[in-house]
Amino acid sequence: MLWYQIVFLAVIQGLTEFLPISSSAHLILPSQLLNWPDQGLAFDVAVHVGTLIAIVGYFRKDIAQIIFAWCVSIKDKQSTPNSRLAWWICLATLPACVFGLLFDDFISTHLRSLEVIAYTTIGFGVLLWLSDRYGTSHKTEQDLALKSVLLIGLAQALALIPGTSRSGITMTAARFLGFGRESAARFSFLLSIPLILAAGGLKSVELVSSNLAVDWGSILMGVILSAISAYLCIYLFLKWLNTIGFFPFFVYRLILGGVLLLIVYL
Repeated sequence: MLWYQIVFLAVIQGLTEFLPISSSAHLILPSQLLNWPDQGLAFDVAVHVGTLIAIVGYFRKDIAQIIFAWCVSIKDKQSTPNSRLAWWICLATLPACVFGLLFDDFISTHLRSLEVIAYTTIGFGVLLWLSDRYGTSHKTEQDLALKSVLLIGLAQALALIPGTSRSGITMTAARFLGFGRESAARFSFLLSIPLILAAGGLKSVELVSSNLAVDWGSILMGVILSAISAYLCIYLFLKWLNTIGFFPFFVYRLILGGVLLLIVYL
């Protein structure tokens, strides 16, 4: 890839990994509209590492407290809010792992078309707006329970379908369940950590076993730019979320989905 392609794709990946607007919909547009080459496996690993650095860096204090409380709970059989949160994150991650193992081949074969991405971008955007418009805000992360965690986890599994948006669908589920905007976003972000780690690990294994030549300059640029853009995205999103809500993202998804449909049918 040329340098400006690396910059654009790394920044887009960093932003769309956490905004409720679907990274897959954005990463397919350059190749469709501009005939850019596929970014390749090595670059996928790079941007996964970058976004992981961003989310761990932003929530470093929370993560340290959660891991410490989790370890103590295993050792001393003591339950605290942070230890429960750790178990909830583990439990909510399971559906996506199971569905990924069972349906990855089917999704790769049948659901990665531009048409599917267009309709899921629009459809799940509508659900995002409805959840924010009609959902209540009386719950926080401390109110997570088995039922809500399983439902959010099942919603996250739907994000295996391109165009859904992992962050978008988990926030949608949390808002429908009565969680406030910031609580929904924070749990969604924390929930992304094991999945990004797993996805990056699997892609790294594929990369090592493929014996592909690696352009380390491009890889380093991808890591740095995706990390910076993702960190800024998380910071600004949480800062402005209670003020702007999810409506601007709903409108954006409608426009993006419409553009994709125009590409499909024209």
